[in-house]
Amino acid sequence: IAEGRHIDVIEMDAASNTGVDDVREIIEQVRYAAVSARYKIYIIDEVHMLTTPAFNALLKTMEEPPAHVKFILCTTEPHKVLPTIQSRCQRFDFRPISIPRIAAHLADVLARESIEADEAVVLRVARLANGSMRDGLSILERIVAAADGRLDAELLERVLGVPPEDIVRDVVAAIGGGDLAGTLRAMSTLLGEGLAPERALDGIAERFRLLLAAGVCGADPEILGTGPDEAAALVEEAANFEPEQLVHMIALCDAASARVRVSASPRAILDAAVARMAMSERFARAASLLAGDAIASTPTKKKRL
Repeated sequence: IAEGRHIDVIEMDAASNTGVDDVREIIEQVRYAAVSARYKIYIIDEVHMLTTPAFNALLKTMEEPPAHVKFILCTTEPHKVLPTIQSRCQRFDFRPISIPRIAAHLADVLARESIEADEAVVLRVARLANGSMRDGLSILERIVAAADGRLDAELLERVLGVPPEDIVRDVVAAIGGGDLAGTLRAMSTLLGEGLAPERALDGIAERFRLLLAAGVCGADPEILGTGPDEAAALVEEAANFEPEQLVHMIALCDAASARVRVSASPRAILDAAVARMAMSERFARAASLLAGDAIASTPTKKKRL
């Protein structure tokens, strides 16, 4: 089964086979008993990609399946599976794996393979895995394949094309200090690494997320997914921001990232976005003054004597 050669285990990719004809082929085959196993197993991956007519065609078979047949429906979007199909299934939800647990397994793999790696690299790969152990191992494998010695941050950034953390840190620090010139210089350095503007914004947004978590929750490794030293540094850096600021800046990064993908002047939007973040206090003061002027200029009714 693991090698994909078992005759009684049939897998279908619903992302590529979405129509009624593809489902009809399964319906025709289920009548035949298993050859060597107790059950005949049909695994339908990305089942939510099936069309509504295909779902309806499959429904009859799932309502009254032959005793020798089992269906396994896999999906990342269960809400798109028809309720009539869901009502006839047992549901098993696979939760994202925590960053520390992924990092521990990756470190164990590296130790068994006698490969040296910086702790920060292992933790960053665990964060990039987004809760998937398979993705974490795939990312690690790419880095190991390109390595010629110890795995370090520079190698990870070069192989994966992710924003360098030290430069992102400089951008965020300049924003936190309200240093407009420093922000634009650091951003220019970041783009000089060959990053697309949206990738740069994604890196900055992720840094703001870490600062938000550190400022609110403290040096919690489960949430931050960093080592003790970096967690302490994040808590210290987070003191330069209010949680409301960080939430607003993450939203700005998201909005700017969407716009630079379709803009003819992505650099202008990028610089304007980070400049607005660096000048957030000035914008707030200006808004406060305008509000005050509006209140002062509102005429009051005179009382009649």
